[in-house]
Amino acid sequence: MSWVILIIAGIFEIGWAIGLKYTEGFTRLWPTVATVTAMVISLVLLGLAVKTLPVGTAYAVWVGIGTIGTAILGMVLFAEPASMLRLASLGFILLGIAGLKLAHFS
Repeated sequence: MSWVILIIAGIFEIGWAIGLKYTEGFTRLWPTVATVTAMVISLVLLGLAVKTLPVGTAYAVWVGIGTIGTAILGMVLFAEPASMLRLASLGFILLGIAGLKLAHFS
């Protein structure tokens, strides 16, 4: 169950990272409220996950999910560059996340 909680925490991290763009420097009320709410939920869920998962593994997976998701949504929503090097780098992050998860079970 901790892994599911950690994945959900990572999804909320993506939400708040993308939400930062919509807050326009925290000058827009509702995007700011949504972003701060996503931040709190993400951190609370991360805190729950580390009760049973190693903190280094959980944190790295959480950040990795947020990094990959935010980068992909940045490409889709904000027309950020999607070069082969950038996509390959995201693939390496994904491999790192998978490796950490596999190492947890060995």
